[in-house]
Amino acid sequence: MDAATPLIEARGLSKGFFGNPVLKGVDITLRPGRVHALLGENGAGKSTLINLLSGALQPDSGEIRLAGKAVTRLTPQIARARGIAVVQQELSLATELSIAENIGLGAAPRRFGLMDYRALRDKAAAVAELVGLTEPLDLPVGDLPLGRRQMVEIAKALFREPSVLILDEPTSSLSAHEAGILSGLVRTLAARGVAVLYISHRLNEVQALCEHVTVLKDGLVTADRSLADVDAAGLVRLMVGRDPGDLFPPFVPAGTGGELIRVEGLSAGSVREAAFSARAGEIVGIGGLVGQGQEDFLLGLYGAIPAAASNATICSQRGPFTSVGASTAAGLAYIPADRKKEGLILSHTITSNLLLPSVGRLMRRGLRDRSGEASLVADLARRLTIRGATERPVQALSGGNQQKVALAKWLPLSPKVLLLNDPTRGVDIGTKREIYTMLRAFADEGKLIVLLSSDTPELVHLCDRVVVFREGRLVATLAHGDATEEAIVSAAMGIERKGLTA
Repeated sequence: MDAATPLIEARGLSKGFFGNPVLKGVDITLRPGRVHALLGENGAGKSTLINLLSGALQPDSGEIRLAGKAVTRLTPQIARARGIAVVQQELSLATELSIAENIGLGAAPRRFGLMDYRALRDKAAAVAELVGLTEPLDLPVGDLPLGRRQMVEIAKALFREPSVLILDEPTSSLSAHEAGILSGLVRTLAARGVAVLYISHRLNEVQALCEHVTVLKDGLVTADRSLADVDAAGLVRLMVGRDPGDLFPPFVPAGTGGELIRVEGLSAGSVREAAFSARAGEIVGIGGLVGQGQEDFLLGLYGAIPAAASNATICSQRGPFTSVGASTAAGLAYIPADRKKEGLILSHTITSNLLLPSVGRLMRRGLRDRSGEASLVADLARRLTIRGATERPVQALSGGNQQKVALAKWLPLSPKVLLLNDPTRGVDIGTKREIYTMLRAFADEGKLIVLLSSDTPELVHLCDRVVVFREGRLVATLAHGDATEEAIVSAAMGIERKGLTA
C-alpha cells in the first residue's frame, strides 16, 4: 500500500433510525500518521459515524474503503482483522476479570487451543507499561477507579496493534497526569504511521494533538480542513455556527439565603476532617485532581457511603445521613458522573426515567395518576428542552440529552440542594450552555448547587467560590474573583500561592 493511500475512506455515508436521518452523505478520510479530530455537538452524528467505520452498524447508502479497496459489508470482526480499534466513551470491560485478561480480551494468544497465560501476561505487561498502568496485572478491573479503567480500555485497544485507532472522549475520566500520558502515546502512534480519529469536547486537547478536523452538524459535514491557524473560538464557531463568548451566563453573586450545609470534621471514604458550609442560592465548586476525595465528599454528604463528622447540619437536620433515602427526604438530590450506569435506566423510556423518583407521589387512592404523570413529563421536557417523543428509550438520546433527563427527574421533588458530579462530562458545547443556564436559574430560585467538575473553566466562570481537595483534604477555598484556572490547579498540586485559605 502506498504511504499516501488512506487507511479508511468513507464516501456519502447515510444512516437513519426509525425514519429519522442521522447521517446525510458524510465523507471522511483517515490517513496514515495523521491525528484527525471529529467534532460536533451531541446528536450531530459522531457516534453513528464511529459505529459505521468500525462495522457495528451498516450504512443505508455510501461506501467505505479500507486501504484503497471498497468493502462490501464491514463487520466488527472484519474491522478488527483489518487493524481498526475503537475506544468508546462508555467502557466495555469485564470487571470480574483481571487487568491482564481485560487487556487481551478477545485477542489473547493461544497455545494448543488454550489461552497462553504466560504469553498474555508478557504482552499485557508491555502494553500496560506503555499506558502507565502500574497496578498488579492480576488485580480485578472492578477494583480500579474509573480513570484507571479508562487506561485499561485504551491498553485493550493497543494490544491488537491497530493501524487505525478511534478514541471517543478518551480523557473524560482521566487525571491530568493520565491525559498527558495518552497525549504522548497518540503522538508516538502517529509517528509510527497509525491513523488516529480523536473525538473530544476538550478543545485544548484537539488543538494540541490534531492536524485535521471534520465537523458534523445535524448529520452533515460542515467543515473538513487543516487545523493550522484555527483557535479554540474558531473551533466552536465551526461546531455551533456562533461565537463562543456567551457560553457561560453572566455571573451574579449569590444572594444571602439561609445556611443549608454546615459540616465540621467530616470523614467519608478518602476524605479526612473536612469543614464546609454553604448557603441557599450559591453555586459552590469542588475542584482538584481526579481521585483526591471530591467524589467521596459528595457521596458522604448524600449518605451513599458511610460518613462521620464532629458536627453536621444539612437542610436543618442533624447529619451525616446514613442512607440516600434519608438525604432525599431532607431535600438533597445527587446526579452521578456515570449517567448511563448510575443515573438512568437506559432500556426504559424517557417518561419512566423522568418519573422514577416521584412516581409514588403521583398516586391517587393507590392508583397511578396517568394524566398527572403526562403533565409532569411534558413540563420537565419543556423546562429542560428535551425534544421529541418521550416514549422513546432514553438510550436513543444523545449524551447531552441523557444528562438533562438525569437532572430533570429530580426536579419534581423540589430539592433544596443539588449535588452534581461532573454534569457536563462528555457533553457538547451547546448542551453545556443550556446546563449552565439551568444551574444559574436553579441558584436564583434559592437552591444550593454543589458542583464537582473536572472542567476548570466551569468552576472559574460559574461558581461563587471554589473549594479544592488534595489527598483527601480540603486544602483551599477561593472566592469567585480569586478562582482562576492557575489558582485552582496550583492548590490542587500543592503549590503555594498568596490569597489561598484552607
